[in-house]
Parts: sequence; structure tokens; C-alpha cells
Amino acid sequence: MALKQYLSHKLEQRLSPQQIQLMKLLQVPTMELDQRIKQEIEENPALEEGAEVDEDDFSEEEEEQEESVKEDEDFDIGDYLSDDADYKTQISNKGKDDDEKVIPLSGDLTFQERLTEHLHLLNFDDNKFVIATTIIGNLDESGYLNREVEALVDDLAFSANVMTSEEEVEEVLMVIQDLDPAGVGARNLQECLLIQIDRKQDGDITKYTAKKILEDFFEEFTKKHYTKILKKLEITDEDLKDAIAEIVKLNPKPGGSSKEAAPNFQQIIPDFMIVENEGRLHLTLNGRNAPELKVSRDYKSMLQKYAESAKPTKADKEALTFVKQKLDGAKWFIDAIKQRQNTLLLTMDAIMNYQKQYFLTGDETNMRPMILKDIAEIVNLDISTISRVANSKYVQTDHGIQSLKYFFSESLSTDSGEEVSTREVKKILSEAVDGEEKRKPLTDEKLAILLKDKGYNIARRTVAKYREQLNIPVARLRKEL
Repeated sequence: MALKQYLSHKLEQRLSPQQIQLMKLLQVPTMELDQRIKQEIEENPALEEGAEVDEDDFSEEEEEQEESVKEDEDFDIGDYLSDDADYKTQISNKGKDDDEKVIPLSGDLTFQERLTEHLHLLNFDDNKFVIATTIIGNLDESGYLNREVEALVDDLAFSANVMTSEEEVEEVLMVIQDLDPAGVGARNLQECLLIQIDRKQDGDITKYTAKKILEDFFEEFTKKHYTKILKKLEITDEDLKDAIAEIVKLNPKPGGSSKEAAPNFQQIIPDFMIVENEGRLHLTLNGRNAPELKVSRDYKSMLQKYAESAKPTKADKEALTFVKQKLDGAKWFIDAIKQRQNTLLLTMDAIMNYQKQYFLTGDETNMRPMILKDIAEIVNLDISTISRVANSKYVQTDHGIQSLKYFFSESLSTDSGEEVSTREVKKILSEAVDGEEKRKPLTDEKLAILLKDKGYNIARRTVAKYREQLNIPVARLRKEL
């Protein structure tokens, strides 16, 4: 087949670098904006922090300084462009004798490290010590051994050149399971809880009952089939209740106990503030979203110097191109920050007015159904832009701090034909579950009937979907004695 050349017209839509920069800045939350600005200042020396000053406000002293820079004949442009220049966008100014300072991070030992320390106190020969360290190395974050004993035997043979048997690995595993924290080294939840309850056995009848439940009726216990347990063990409701209370005290994740003791709290800085004053809402943007940035005056002077040069050399032209690129980049970034502020305020103002009754009262039932398209049509922006604004942004109100995504929800119609937010239905559903009798929790079918009585004609499968979104378990798993 012969090659042919031909002309064609094609229409394409492409984003400019400035538009791409704006889209990226829109989805950056307030906490990361400071870091993003500092990064840009480091990469672009033509961008500086501080308020912009008009040229007319320059003092005579500043003008004289500018003139002295222009008349400075000792200025060597080669120093500015060469790789050995004193100034670079990438910092490389450490001396030979400068030590790199590293901040040490302190932390507690992991449960694997503590177990390995305990191994030195045991009377293990070399082979068993290697087997024990291999087992400990295969424990997951929760403290469980998720690998088969047969696979561990193969690992020891190939990686450590230790020939062993499944019986010997099992024997070493039993020793590890006797170490602290209790339950570590178990191969499943049932074994983990049994290891812990065995340590508590002191002749107490309640603990004995708890052990029998875990040993013989574990599946019935997890599925809350309490009637079957009562019948087979021939115990009273009170005995079962005490035994379950004993089981609940056990730790299902022995390896993660130290991590759970010190939870990681995430700090949230709101991007907007909405304050209600005499029935009127006032919206403000967090000051961190409106930093003061300006274009470097030194770079402007430098550009003017190269432009006025009578006979520019090749080095002058290269320097002129470099300076212009940096100045354009600084202007684009400042414009992008300003557009970001305007877009954030425009979008949040539309959301505030759309959900005005909620912001005035704080009552979720007053929240109107709202999707991205509704706000996009109001502010005359693309849906993707609204999505970027809503992503990872928070607003502080008189009723608490909420994510912007919280205000978006689908709609459904009541028997009277009125459109309401699905969030309103979920709130009613959540309140119904909180107020139910725990001995006889409401099934999805009964919840559907309850909602229908309130005017919300919703199918049982829709109720199940909303219940799952609210992380509410099925009725059987909500049952309590």
C-alpha cells in the first residue's frame, strides 16, 4: 500500500497552560495552598510575597537605586546565565563542611519489634529462632498470621536454608501466641478471641460460657442468632448477656492496639465562613486563600535594561527570554490565584443562597435537593469546575464546620408531589433507628412503612441503600439483649 499525503481541517479544544494551572489551584484546599505558593516562589524568583506598589509611589531614593543598577557596567550577564551562577532557582549553596541536619523522629516500638525482643528470652535453638522471626515477620498490622504453615515451611527452606516441618512451625507458633499482646499470632478472629479468653479463665462461670460460645457457636454469635445459643447451652438471657459483655471486652486487633491508643486527628481549616446576623447571611473567604503576591520589581528593571540595550549580544537575548518567561509565569500565577478566589466566592455564594434556610436554622430537613448542575447553571460555569471547588473544601457556619459535598444531594418526590432532599429522608431514617427498641429492631420493610406513613413513598430496596450509606447494619445485627 502506497503512502499518501493529504490536507485536512480539524477542530480541537485544548486547555492553555494558564487554564490547567487554574484548574489545579481550584481543587487545592486551604491547608495546601500555602505550600503550593511557597513552591511557586521557590521555582520562580520573579514572584514575591507582599502587596503590589505602584510605580508612581517610588521614592527618589528608589529611582536613584534603579538608575545605579542600569549604569552599573560591572554587571556580567554570563554570571546570571552560567551553571556556576550565585543565584539559581534550585538551591545549591551548602558548603563542604555543612552537615545535613535531619530531625529525628521518635516513636514507640512496633509489636513485631517487641515480640522479637522477647524471643531472646526464650530457650530457642538457632533453627527455632529463625522460624520464630519468620513467623513474626509475616504478621499483619492487626497481629494476625495470614499465611499457611505449609507456605512458611517453603519460605524457610528457600530463603533461610532452614529445613523444618509443619509440626515444628506449629510448635513455635504456639509459643509466640503465649507472648504479649494477647491474641497475637492468631490465624483468624475466632482463634484470636479464644487465646485471650483462655488467659482469663479463673473458674468464673461467665468466662467459661463466653469460651463455649466462641468455641462451639461462633457463627451464631457473629450473626446474633441468640435464640439458638440460648437453646443449645440452656442458659438464661442474663447469662448470655454477661457472656457477650465479656467477649466484647476482648481486643479483635491485638497488633493495632498501640496505634488505636493514639489516633491521628486530622486538622480542618475552613475555606469559607458564613455568619448569620439578624436574618442575613454574610460570606467571607478565609484569609489564607487571598495571599498578597507581586511581581518582582528587580526583574522588571532587568527586563527594561535588556530591552533598551543598543547592541544586544546573544547572551543578552537569552537573558531577556529567561526574564520574560519568569515575569509571565509570575503574572499568570497571580492571576490564577485571583481567579481562584473569585470562583470560590462565586460558587459558595450560590450554594449559600440555594441552601439559605439550612444556614439560617441548621435543620437538615430544611436542606433543598441540590446537584452540581444546579450550581453550575447559576454561576454559569462548567460542572467540572464546580466539582473541583466542592472537592476538599469546608465552610464554617453557626452550626459547625461542614464539607461542601455535604450540601449536595439528590431529590425525591413526596405523596404531595413536593421535591425533598434525600438527606432529609436519611435523617428521618437515622432518627428512627436511634429510637427503635433494640430487642426488636426495625427491619427495612418496617422502615419503608414508617417513611410511607410520613409521606415518603420509598421502596424497601431504596431504604436498604440509604441504610448502607449511613453505615447502619441490618436489623438482625442491631439486636441487643
